[in-house]
Amino acid sequence: MTERPHEFALIAELFAPLAAGASGALGLRDDAALLAAPDGYEIVITTDTLVAGVHFLSDTPADRVARKALRVNLSDLAAKGAEARGYLLALSLPGDVSMDWLHGFADGLAADQRMFGVSLYGGDTTATPGPLTLTITAFGFVPKGAMVRRDGARAGDAVFVSGSVGDAALGLALLNGERQTQDEAARDFLTGRHQVPTPRLALGRALRGIAHAALDVSDGLLADAGHIAETSQLRLAIDAARLPLSDAFVRVRGDDSARIAAATGGDDYEIVFTAPAEAAEAVQAAARASGVAVTEIGRVLPGAGVALLDAAGRDIAPEYKGFTHF
Repeated sequence: MTERPHEFALIAELFAPLAAGASGALGLRDDAALLAAPDGYEIVITTDTLVAGVHFLSDTPADRVARKALRVNLSDLAAKGAEARGYLLALSLPGDVSMDWLHGFADGLAADQRMFGVSLYGGDTTATPGPLTLTITAFGFVPKGAMVRRDGARAGDAVFVSGSVGDAALGLALLNGERQTQDEAARDFLTGRHQVPTPRLALGRALRGIAHAALDVSDGLLADAGHIAETSQLRLAIDAARLPLSDAFVRVRGDDSARIAAATGGDDYEIVFTAPAEAAEAVQAAARASGVAVTEIGRVLPGAGVALLDAAGRDIAPEYKGFTHF
């Protein structure tokens, strides 16, 4: 295994090139970066930590680890309606992480920087006895007063979700060997959804001024809809029969419990949001403009909590509503 250079040589070799497009990063040669919001805009900031063995499997390719770490943060910006600009990276490396792995990691970041138009502005590198841990803090801009918060739902709103749900959790089950399939196309799609999610940045921007409340689906649809319900002090009722399921999900998980699994599985990084029922056409126009499907899945009602309802309107009440660390 090629010996890793010391911290500053590592930064110069792998990470300084990722900051080349950001003048405020100062070439990663200072202790801090400079950032100014354009006139009429506010800065939106988010951070997420990924830990090997918790958020990704230890044998996940390095470029996919990097892309997931960046994308889960961009997904938070998407749900707020923000335009992504850049990020900070804190990387804690065990001794067995090779230079080949680190080059693959940096290559993954570079690829996604080109795709999403963001740059590295700084961060930190440290040694750790393990496990591999990385934290990204991403930031972007939103017009003043236009950020879509999680506490803005209103009684009578419709509930929507982008894309499809349940894919990433099923992909993880396939990677773990908890599920099997001979359908290689479905396997590739589902495991890809777990390892390399797609932040819905264009959709989030298109929903500014339409959505009342929004959150990205990281812990699971029910769990994250529950966060909107809690902060908005209302009840979100989700119709299980209307959940959008991918063809791959249905082919691999076509049993009676599939919709509960789809509603409670995490890591999809879609956007769940509420908007006035009469804005349904505007929502679909935003979906078409951003190139991602959006499905109406429920209603916001007086009350509290979140419910997954069957065809008769009864609460299915799954014991597990989504991922939690504690």
